[in-house]
Amino acid sequence: MVQKYQSPVCVYKYPFELVMAAYEKRFPTCPQIPVFLGSEVLRESRSADGAVHLVERSCRLRVEAPRLLRKIAGVEHVVFVQRNVLNWKERTLLIEAHNETFASRVVVKENCSYTVHPENEDWTCFEQSASLDIRSFFGFESALEKIAMKQYTANVKRGKEVIEHYLNELISQGTSHIPRWTPAPVPEEDTHSQAGLRDPGSLEVCGPGSAQGPAPEMVSTDGDKLDADYIERCLGHLTPMQESCLIQLRHWLQETHKGKIPKDEHILRFLRARDFHLDRAREMLCQSLSWRKQHQVDLLLQTWRPPALLEEFYAGGWHYQDIDGRPLYILRLGHMDTKGLMKAVGEEVLLQHVLCVNEEGQKRCEGNTKQFGRPISSWTCLVDLEGLSLRHLWRPGIKALLRMIEVVEDNYPETLGRLLIVRAPRIFPVLWTLISPFINENTRQKFLIYSGSNYQGPGGLVDYLDKEVIPDFLGGECLCNVPEGGLVPKSLYLTEEDQEHKDQLQQWRETYQSASVLRGAPHEVAVEILERESVITWDFDILQGDVMFSLYHTRQAPKPGPREPGARAGGQLTDKGWALGADYSRVEAPLICREGESIQGSHVTQWPGVYLLQWQMHSAPGHMACSLPGVEDVLMALHSPGPRCKLLYYYEVLASEDFRGSMSSLESCTSRFSQLSATTSSSGQSHSSSLVSR
Repeated sequence: MVQKYQSPVCVYKYPFELVMAAYEKRFPTCPQIPVFLGSEVLRESRSADGAVHLVERSCRLRVEAPRLLRKIAGVEHVVFVQRNVLNWKERTLLIEAHNETFASRVVVKENCSYTVHPENEDWTCFEQSASLDIRSFFGFESALEKIAMKQYTANVKRGKEVIEHYLNELISQGTSHIPRWTPAPVPEEDTHSQAGLRDPGSLEVCGPGSAQGPAPEMVSTDGDKLDADYIERCLGHLTPMQESCLIQLRHWLQETHKGKIPKDEHILRFLRARDFHLDRAREMLCQSLSWRKQHQVDLLLQTWRPPALLEEFYAGGWHYQDIDGRPLYILRLGHMDTKGLMKAVGEEVLLQHVLCVNEEGQKRCEGNTKQFGRPISSWTCLVDLEGLSLRHLWRPGIKALLRMIEVVEDNYPETLGRLLIVRAPRIFPVLWTLISPFINENTRQKFLIYSGSNYQGPGGLVDYLDKEVIPDFLGGECLCNVPEGGLVPKSLYLTEEDQEHKDQLQQWRETYQSASVLRGAPHEVAVEILERESVITWDFDILQGDVMFSLYHTRQAPKPGPREPGARAGGQLTDKGWALGADYSRVEAPLICREGESIQGSHVTQWPGVYLLQWQMHSAPGHMACSLPGVEDVLMALHSPGPRCKLLYYYEVLASEDFRGSMSSLESCTSRFSQLSATTSSSGQSHSSSLVSR
């Protein structure tokens, strides 16, 4: 595979002639570059008027490689041939170099140029490009490639420092100005004779029609080129290879992409997301550009107007910046009725709003970069989880959240600089287990999670936010105008016709199973648990009637019957002779669920075995069942007319390994999660609860 390198434009704020004098001081040896052992001139010639000076040198470079590799190669240094074409009239220096050592196995080509800055004739621009093609090298191709690119990028960085060193040396010696070249008068009778003395192999290559040397676009500096100072000032510090990847991807977009290309900050985010692997970053960026065009995302900030309901109940908004100058977004997720918002405005509207937040975040990063005079490419999000409860485990809401995470990670990579999660309750590990597998590992490393009041004091928010901007609801003195959220009134929900039109009801029905409950004929689901400390979660809506929900455990497998795996409706899964407390036990307190309510809950299992989720018709207190009904009761209920309850339900098992892995992920974050971790992961602890969320 051919490795390529392209430098940004380096600007020396000195005239071309002075830079050339500094460049010549690098030869024949250069103590500032230890690997450069020396050089000798192979050929030299000048044009008749002295405007063009050609020099070919043989340069020796020490091989910086492991001793074994040097021994196998049989060399201690390599030879490069460098060809310099200096045009005093045009004020350009074009440099070509290639290796002679191992030329049949390894091909190295380099092109450099010194030119006058297009906007200031007293400044000089420098650019270089190179390619490395290792065809064969005794089976050490991969090792040699890494060594060569590492050494090359180190020398690239050192090259600028060397020129600046010799410029300072010249100035300190009193040479701060060198006159520009002017043609010497040539007698007319000598013109033809001098023309015959020209080296046919040297001067023609300098003419404007020459096919050799760097292409014209490689030696000109225009608005399409990236300046090294601009990169440092606006994009931040990059290694030479990272700069090269940015320039190559940007150049590729200029050649292939129709319309306006993304800003450099945007391109750089995709390179960082793919660890500067050029091909993978290009693929990711192209897919995102297609997505943006398809959904007209570039126009979102001009066209999107959130519904009034969303402005009132969506508990999120921008709030100053963090201690590093990143824009700060506050989300009071625990106060937000995600289910109510989805039922009132729909999933697509919520997604549009999230995209608008990300677009605004990028815009604010650009503004803060200008305001603070340093590169700011990401923003900080502060998530307050006070009020987070089992109702936030509503499965359509979780699915919508996962979809939003996927869209944001695919199209806004590396925009999140830090995520501060405060007041995380006991239920948070369950939510984290559900969503963390869908979050990029690089993103997870930016999470800081605090339970209880650990966010206060040293090591808390004051490490990341100035005291003056910590919101009042977190104990700070700054008034925060982010909406407080709250429950969305059912009267504001979309009608079933509107939800059908948005395909929401169909999607939700695909998630849930339906069931009917008759008097004496409960609906039951058997869940087999192989490992203790697994997590059973449930989510159901009562469509008609009132039911009582219970959770039981038994070490005996219920009698098999003609049923779907894991579930059997309208039938008894246990023997009538089983005794409560002996053959099976209740592990979740009975919960009375009224018509129209939505219930979410979870249970951390203490033992392996079979767990039974049971819904039975709610009776008056005096008739409340204290044990599971018998088979005769069920058969009688099925053949007898009477009231019927209806429900939609969903359950899921989070395997112990996944749940423990999620906890380890939480604990390995730079976090203050110890209190919460202790309450959910201590040996033998069983955590269970259900919540009615309407």
